[in-house]
Amino acid sequence: GGGRGVPPPTAGPGAAPGGDTRPLRFCSYQRFANCYRCFYKLQPEMTRSIYDQFIAQLQTSIKEEIQEVKEEGNLELLFNSLDKIVEEAKNQEEPAWRPSGIPEQDVRSSMVPYLLKHRAYLRRVLREKEEENKKAAESVLAGRDRIAELQQLIQTRKRSWQ
Repeated sequence: GGGRGVPPPTAGPGAAPGGDTRPLRFCSYQRFANCYRCFYKLQPEMTRSIYDQFIAQLQTSIKEEIQEVKEEGNLELLFNSLDKIVEEAKNQEEPAWRPSGIPEQDVRSSMVPYLLKHRAYLRRVLREKEEENKKAAESVLAGRDRIAELQQLIQTRKRSWQ
């Protein structure tokens, strides 16, 4: 064992049918017992029974899920469809598109038209904003000129009152 008072795992409920333990190897009895160490020390037989039930239910659940995926996904039909596509492709003279192996290049070929369109849009918005800014700047300058005129007028009237 691991030196913690937990017996080593045995082949049994943790093993998949046919002796294949790969799908549930992460569910070893030793790991299970270590997780529930306090309970294991009090009732090792009960811990083993709970573990066996857990593994049995887990295996049943996994098998049911796999069967559901097979049925829901209609995999038989999809594989037949794939075979048909492969047969049709044999008659084509020009090869089908395949990725180049350079993701950046593949993405670029599909993204360039979008990015060019977006760049044109951004340039149009930029021109509009520059025009708005130009008008705002002219307005500010006109306002400053008007303020200067009014200050001059105030100075002139102030002098005439003195």
